[in-house]
Amino acid sequence: MKAWRRDPQRFSEVRRVWERNRCVAPASISVYRYWICRFTDYCSSEHLDEHAELTRSGVRRFAAWWRSEGSPRHGRLPSTLNSSRSALRAWSFALGILGVKVPPWDSPALRPPPVSTTMAAFAVYLKEVRGNPPQTIHKKLAHMALFAAHCRKRHRAMHRARLQDIDEFIVACRERYARTTVSDICSTVRGFQRFLCTTGRSRRDLSAAIIGPVIRVNERPHRALPWKAVQRILRAVDRSCSKGQRDYALLLMMSVYGLGSGEVIGLTLEDVNWQAQTLRIVRPKTRVEFILPLLPSVGRALVSYLRHGRPQHSTSRNLFITMRTPFKRLACSVTVRHILHSAASRAGVTASFMGTHVLRHTHACRQLELGATPKIIGDILGHRDPDSTSAYLRVATDRLRAMALPVPV
Repeated sequence: MKAWRRDPQRFSEVRRVWERNRCVAPASISVYRYWICRFTDYCSSEHLDEHAELTRSGVRRFAAWWRSEGSPRHGRLPSTLNSSRSALRAWSFALGILGVKVPPWDSPALRPPPVSTTMAAFAVYLKEVRGNPPQTIHKKLAHMALFAAHCRKRHRAMHRARLQDIDEFIVACRERYARTTVSDICSTVRGFQRFLCTTGRSRRDLSAAIIGPVIRVNERPHRALPWKAVQRILRAVDRSCSKGQRDYALLLMMSVYGLGSGEVIGLTLEDVNWQAQTLRIVRPKTRVEFILPLLPSVGRALVSYLRHGRPQHSTSRNLFITMRTPFKRLACSVTVRHILHSAASRAGVTASFMGTHVLRHTHACRQLELGATPKIIGDILGHRDPDSTSAYLRVATDRLRAMALPVPV
């Protein structure tokens, strides 16, 4: 503890940063202080620069040292590492805010392994010939990575795969993935076979012989929740804490605007025009921009979140960010789905289809029931094809029942 007592004012400054950022609960501060004390003592005893050791690898070395010192009460290495890492990462972040020069927490990202020349050419083909957006290209390359692993087990190159190899791959995928996913994988493999034949990498075009599960357009209506269930979910969010302020604003925007998880994750502080009372939305796949009015309820939720929920010190310009250091943008749709599931569980709302698009489908059905025209709904949802909006007509059952004509007898 001697090394800690040399600078007691530093902890007071760091604590004020934590309190302003609302990122550390009062009960956690004593735990954080415990690990910070032990870390400074470790650096002093080992003659290390305590600021230079504030990295992910440095904390791992500290946890190994702490586990090797003393009695078994120090616990296992994984638990020691998990306990100390949160405290020391928050410590490093706060020191950086206070102007102390600390190294990046994570080591420079390693370059991803180079893709094969065939896969690189296939990616170019998908972009320039097929016109696929980056998200679709990434998904198709992931499909081909699965197919490449399947071919390696049979000691065969992808461009020389036989139809029997492809059939075995599809059967294996069917045992693991849903029917729609398998159909998507089959589409990727067919496109790859056309690419091989078009570019002269193969003399055989096997694309016509690759048969996947038949998925009819709109064979299953979009599934939506009753509007009262959505209201219960929103009321179940605990807005007394910072995380609850964020979750409520996020779920409210998805409910009243029909936004998808990708659109919510991509929102930035600059997308909210407070003077014009508008909200700029960018479709993730097509990058199409459209402007929506900033509704009063949404504006109040955002103001409450920005004033009392969002951490003050963050380098991210994203509107919704994580509530733990280093306060970066939400990772993916899985994070949004977890927020939705947590609120639905507290509200007692259960459904087998509780995915991130359920609020989008519910919004569209709600607008149809209120009498909005499909054209307006399609514009709000960002649909370029009217058929995409017509799918929601099949789930507005109450409205369809009212429109039913009597059958003559």
